[in-house]
Amino acid sequence: MTTPVLDNHCHIDPRNGDGIDAVRRFARAGGTHICIVNKPSWSLGVEASESDDFRDVFDETLRTVEEASEVLEGRAFGVLGVHPGLVSKLLGRWGGPQNEEAVERAERVMKEGLEVAAEYVGEGSAIALKSGRPHYDVQEPTWETSNNVMQHAFELGAEVDCAVQLHTESADDFTDIRGMAEGVGMPPDRVVKHFSSPSVSAVQRSVIAYEENVFEAVEDGRDFLLETDYIDDPERPGAVLGTRTVPRRVDALLDEGYDDAVERACVTLPEEIYGVEISV
Repeated sequence: MTTPVLDNHCHIDPRNGDGIDAVRRFARAGGTHICIVNKPSWSLGVEASESDDFRDVFDETLRTVEEASEVLEGRAFGVLGVHPGLVSKLLGRWGGPQNEEAVERAERVMKEGLEVAAEYVGEGSAIALKSGRPHYDVQEPTWETSNNVMQHAFELGAEVDCAVQLHTESADDFTDIRGMAEGVGMPPDRVVKHFSSPSVSAVQRSVIAYEENVFEAVEDGRDFLLETDYIDDPERPGAVLGTRTVPRRVDALLDEGYDDAVERACVTLPEEIYGVEISV
């Protein structure tokens, strides 16, 4: 395999999971570049109550990025942010979604956590922010504050000139999110829906690399990235997809003659979205 191969969204956990061994599996399969997203703060034992609580999470992620880059032919990139599921954790601790003070406090903490992440992006340690809104049913105050937090991520993305990866509900049409980004000056072509189905529209697709998804995405002709959303959890081995998956899908696409689609998905599109160079 001569082309760069990028996994756009995965988690590597050297503390509890396979850590760099998972990256080595990716590299041995032909993977060259990987976007490592910080795991949710609570999964690393951090009960966030203020902005500085996120720094340990981000620092640990960036150390992992450095170690991963040492075993790759290309390099790893850091994507930092606040998992949208944190809102439910915070509201559960502070009084619930009907408690106005709790909702305001949760929104403030999550926004400030994103501001810390943006500091790292601004200094060049990471390439993108992560935000979004819950993928599960929530009460209206939780939904509203989650949208407020996501909009703040777009404001920060516009300010530090970076992409924003989104964890959201499953849907096809994200016109509302596109409008939210445009409304605060965030280019919507740098808004990336993580865990996308092939049918996602209005924002960039990061297609979860099930075989049928990949070929459907290629055949519809629109831009897409590829990801495994590997979570590196010993209690869920291989979830969501193993790190060898994207290289294997790229091999299958090349075998079918989809060289241009692979170049677009693994090189030119990520370069455009993230402002980085993808080469080996």
